Amino acid sequence: MIADRANNVSYTAGMELLVHTVQELSLARSMDQVTAIVRSAARHLTGADGATFVLKDGGNCYYADEDAIEPLWKGHRFPLTSCVSGWAMLHKKAVIIPDIYADERVPVEVYRPTFVKTMVMVPVRQLDPIAAIGNYWAYHHTPSQDQLKLLQSLADITAVTIENIEMYHDLERRVADRTAELRAANADLEAFSYSVSHDLRAPLRTVIGFTDILINENDHSIDGKSLDLLNKVMKNAKNMYQTIEDLISFFTMGQKDLIRTSTSMKAMVQKICANCTEAEPGREINFKIGELHDIEADEVTMQHVWTNLIQNAVKYSRQKPRAVIEIRSEVKEDKVIYYVKDNGAGFDMTYYHQLFEAFKRLHSGRDFEGSGIGLSIVHKIITRHGGEIWASSEVDKGSTFFFSLPIRPNSSKVALV
Repeated sequence: MIADRANNVSYTAGMELLVHTVQELSLARSMDQVTAIVRSAARHLTGADGATFVLKDGGNCYYADEDAIEPLWKGHRFPLTSCVSGWAMLHKKAVIIPDIYADERVPVEVYRPTFVKTMVMVPVRQLDPIAAIGNYWAYHHTPSQDQLKLLQSLADITAVTIENIEMYHDLERRVADRTAELRAANADLEAFSYSVSHDLRAPLRTVIGFTDILINENDHSIDGKSLDLLNKVMKNAKNMYQTIEDLISFFTMGQKDLIRTSTSMKAMVQKICANCTEAEPGREINFKIGELHDIEADEVTMQHVWTNLIQNAVKYSRQKPRAVIEIRSEVKEDKVIYYVKDNGAGFDMTYYHQLFEAFKRLHSGRDFEGSGIGLSIVHKIITRHGGEIWASSEVDKGSTFFFSLPIRPNSSKVALV
């Protein structure tokens, strides 16, 4: 009868329980979770009257957790050389003790107040043990080889789990350290942005202001050559001012939260196109604004996207007698695709990989002004919205810039304008 009770867990049932335990351990992210899983599984795998999970703690055995019919030594520490769990770890092998009172490795006086008559200890990680798992029976019993295999398999799985947890925590620490570094870098970036804003923009405004006075309020004593030089100073000062503005936008774009609201894309585009027409009254610019779908987006940054793309279309079609710029959108699956098409200078697709990189320009500054930052800012904005941006072009035949924005699941249906 005793033998039947000792072997009431079949090997097949034990394997099923072991598989379930592996699944539980795969989700464990702390030693507390591991000990809770192991101490329960260790007892039920063999049908034992008690199980314990012992951690190696320097020169001691720390009885981290237990599952038993009576309390054993949870929370206690004993020298490695004075307990069976320590013997298993020091000798790097399992130990079976059918009768604790007949084995000199057992500190009998410690066990005498307990229910324990038989025990098994297996090391966790046999090459360099870090713990041990024990089974106890309240009667004299010789554990079967199947029971020993199940318990050792649990120990091996536990070793892998502990190593994974250590790696997981190490990764968390690295991520935390990297996050702290990035925060420090962002703080430096904010300081840099403030410095640029305060130390460069203010004197540059002064240069622009005084130059403007010299150009527009002179008493005709300035000769034509000097006036031409002043105009060049003004042009370059304004370009530098815009470059500083673009730099600040580029470095601070990712620091502000996006505030998504239902945005009328058509109204926004119509206003920008009207401003472009007013800014260049001597040019013939034909804006063809088609269907533009409204969507939930951050209105401030989306204004920046449209302004940059439309102004680029206007700028790069400057050498055409009649600029034709087409703007429209279409819904495709779970996103809206917008595009801006022009008949301007275009660019060589060989250099497409540089298109959205900061400070990379595909045209000479003598032909078309610009800082080379605008499209990289647009790319950042679209990416932060969860969308994509791309382009197609042919030299002297124009370009088409596309960008997609996701239709948010919790938003209302896309409105057709």
